[in-house]
Parts: sequence; structure tokens; C-alpha cells
Amino acid sequence: MTDSISSGAPDYRSSALRAIRIEREAIETLEDRINGEFTKACEVIMACKGRVVVTGMGKSGHIGNKIAATLASTGTPSFFVHPGEASHGDMGMITPQDVVIAISNSGSTSEVVTILPLIKRMGAPLISMTGNPNSVLAKEAIANLDVSVAIEACPLGLAPTSSTTATLVMGDALAVALLEARGFSAEDFAFSHPGGSLGRRLLLRVSDIMHSGDQIPRVLEDTTLSGALLEITRKGLGMTTIVSPTGELTGIFTDGDLRRTLDKSPNVHKTLIRDVMTHNGKTIQADHLAAEALNIMEEMKINALPVTDDDGNLVGAINMHDLLRAGVI
Repeated sequence: MTDSISSGAPDYRSSALRAIRIEREAIETLEDRINGEFTKACEVIMACKGRVVVTGMGKSGHIGNKIAATLASTGTPSFFVHPGEASHGDMGMITPQDVVIAISNSGSTSEVVTILPLIKRMGAPLISMTGNPNSVLAKEAIANLDVSVAIEACPLGLAPTSSTTATLVMGDALAVALLEARGFSAEDFAFSHPGGSLGRRLLLRVSDIMHSGDQIPRVLEDTTLSGALLEITRKGLGMTTIVSPTGELTGIFTDGDLRRTLDKSPNVHKTLIRDVMTHNGKTIQADHLAAEALNIMEEMKINALPVTDDDGNLVGAINMHDLLRAGVI
């Protein structure tokens, strides 16, 4: 059988690793460029009373489309305008209240440069993302975000690769900085993404999937350990809550608590659950997002949460399986 890998076969792996290395190095250089220009760009966008209009030609245009989409989905109203189309009527989509982000690696892309006088005349603030800080575009901008790269990952130095990656990452950095500055929340994000599994994950509330009424595993504080174990088995949530006679949650007993308790060889028929339960455990309220319940469980490395009202009374229970069935995980 002829060896499938001859001495003249392409080394796909080496080529791929070289491309990844070059693009990683391009991204690393961006850290030093999160400077006063970046801060100024953020301040201009935060003060914008209109929308952020992103424009760019060719591969820069593709990246610009994604940046506009990311900004729009994270609290900064934004859309993309093709610079060629802008010269043929789409300039009407831009208003003086908008901010324009123009992307060009060379900073001299003709279609972008052509509309610069119109943008300046309109009075819309201009932010540039270029690989040439001395270019026409960079000099006309109120803030220039430097996305220059030493080399492209393309061995011919022709196909935009490292440069588009750097521009994309700079756009993400801008979107995240603005998101945090606005105090944009997971719930805000949900309203921009109501469809599919992402929408379910972000819009579902604990009340939508929790166990309530007789489905809640619960025992009184003077219940024996054996009685608590029977309740855990009956309800099938891997835990039981412990409540006072008035219904106030006072503790929780989980599989983990059981393992720790059995190490002490207790008398399961005489030991009271209040003596082995976990006091002051984590809880969540019914109107919170189910995604918040997931975050608490993952952070605390637990599989279930009691649900309480404002007065600390037990109103429900939720576990990891509920989140899984609901598509939150």
C-alpha cells in the first residue's frame, strides 16, 4: 500500500498553527492600544443621541457588519451601511445625531474616503479603525482605534487575515466596554434575543420551572433523619427543605449532607434533621431569572435551590435537572 503521506504532501498542520500564532500575536498587541483614543471613542458613543453607523468595504465591511450586530445586541443601537451604497442614496440613513465608525486597514479605501466630506459636513462624529494612523481616514477621525498588524497570517501577505481578526477583537472590546458602562444586564440582553434556546435561557424565570405546592420536598425541624430520607426519596429532587411550623425556611438537607452525616454513624431513627441540616443555605426568589439559579448552583457546586418569598417563606424548589429540561443549560 502506498503511504498516503509522501514527502511532497502539504503540511496542513504547520500552516494552520502558523496562522493561529500570527493572529494570536496580532491580538496581543492590541492591549497597548486600549488607550486615550479608545476611551475617547467610548465617550463619544456613550454621548450619542442617535445610532452608531458602521461602514467598511470588502473584508472590512464583513467585520463591520459583525461589529454593528454585536453593538446592537449589547445595548448600543447600531447598523451597517455599505460605503458604496452610501454614495448612491444610503447616506440618507445617517443623521447628525449618529456616530460613524469607519473601518479601513489602509485608511484610504476610496469608497470610504469618498463619503468622509459628507459625514464631516453633516456633523456626525467620526471614529476610525485603521491599520495606518497617518492615513486620511485616521486624521479625519475624532478618535482612531489602531488595528495595525505586523504581518498577515496569509503567507502571501495579501488576504486580510490578522488585520481582520485584530479589527474584530477591537470591535468586541469596544462593545464590551460600552455594555459595562451602560450597566447592560442579562435581562436586557434577553429582550434582544427572544428566539431559540438563547431566549429560553435568558427569559425563563424560576417561577416558570420550579416545583411548588405538594411537589416541594419539606419536613419540619423535629423530623427524624429517616423521615427526611423518605421525603427525599418521595419527591426525587435529591434534597429536602426544612421549615418551621409557620412555613419559614430554616435549612436544607442534600445528598452531600447525607454523606457527611453517615460518616458519623448516626442513629437515623433518633437523630433529628435540625441537628444535621445545613443552616443559612443559598436560596433564590421566584421572580429571578432561571439563568441566575444556574449561576448560583455552578458557583456553589450544588444541585438544588429552595425558592423563597420576601419574608423567607418556602414557595418552591428547583434543581439542575429542571434547568436542563427547560433548556437553560
